[in-house]
Amino acid sequence: MTCPLAHDDALGSRLISSAVMCVIGTGLIVHVRRRLLRDLERARRIAEAAQSALLRPPPPRVDGLAVAAAQSSADPGARIGGDLYEVIETEHGVRAVIGDVRGHGIGAVRTVAAVLGSFREAAHDEAELAGVLRRLDRALARHLRDRAHGEPSPADDASDSPVAEEFVTVLLLEILPDGEVRALNCGHPWPYLLSGARAEPLARTDPLPPLGPFPLPSDLPVTPCGQLLPGDALVLHTDGAEESRNADGRFFPLRDVLTEAARAHPVTAQGVLRTVLAALLRHTAGPPKDDVVLLVIRNERPAPRVPSAARGTAQPAVATCTRRASRHPS
Repeated sequence: MTCPLAHDDALGSRLISSAVMCVIGTGLIVHVRRRLLRDLERARRIAEAAQSALLRPPPPRVDGLAVAAAQSSADPGARIGGDLYEVIETEHGVRAVIGDVRGHGIGAVRTVAAVLGSFREAAHDEAELAGVLRRLDRALARHLRDRAHGEPSPADDASDSPVAEEFVTVLLLEILPDGEVRALNCGHPWPYLLSGARAEPLARTDPLPPLGPFPLPSDLPVTPCGQLLPGDALVLHTDGAEESRNADGRFFPLRDVLTEAARAHPVTAQGVLRTVLAALLRHTAGPPKDDVVLLVIRNERPAPRVPSAARGTAQPAVATCTRRASRHPS
């Protein structure tokens, strides 16, 4: 406005003043764009750090058990979705949880935080697995009550399910030092046991209802699942793995892929995970459309020493067969 050229009616002066204004405007736009990009990158790093702290990668070994995990979110804007998992060494044994929150988006992530936070405390505090499950149920009830009474957040995804309809499927596992496995299942798919060259469901009993819609029964009988012998592996998963479809609408054959993985030599937790992920990506021709979590736990503890008096007898083999038979009821 103060430039003399801007008040000159000559064509050349007008062209020069227009060019100057364009340069100044472009510089301002570039400056603002760079600042916005820096702010966006900083916010992305903070969000990733928060999500990584919530659903943190498990340690590679937990009390002699090799652990490997992978997760994929159906929300392209988030690293985690409505699935959860954790493996913790406690004085009561190694305890693991895997679960699936109904829905996606910010609301599901908040529910994941409530359930995982409760598990990380209860796994150490509660001597019985039933006590851990009751703590998770109470934590979820408090979280849903607070959400129902709180003001709606403008950041909530419109696809989030109503609080009254929200539920969580949860599977709790306890692996004792001798390899004995016990479980409590609330509406979640049973894990697969990889033993020898086979992949079989860990148990075939009907699970309890998911947490949320119904109160837990007064009696919570723990399901005995036999022993996880040295070299055996458990593959925990959410329903997004088995329900992923290909272009023809066929479901992902998780059990067949796990059987193939069990025949590999040597069988490792990371190797099983890589085999399943590669097959899943080939099946769906890209990232799955649903949240997926895979958690592999392999017993790499040394085999118990056989007393010298029992060497050369058939008794240990008979005991092993009996234990295996108890894990696979007809």
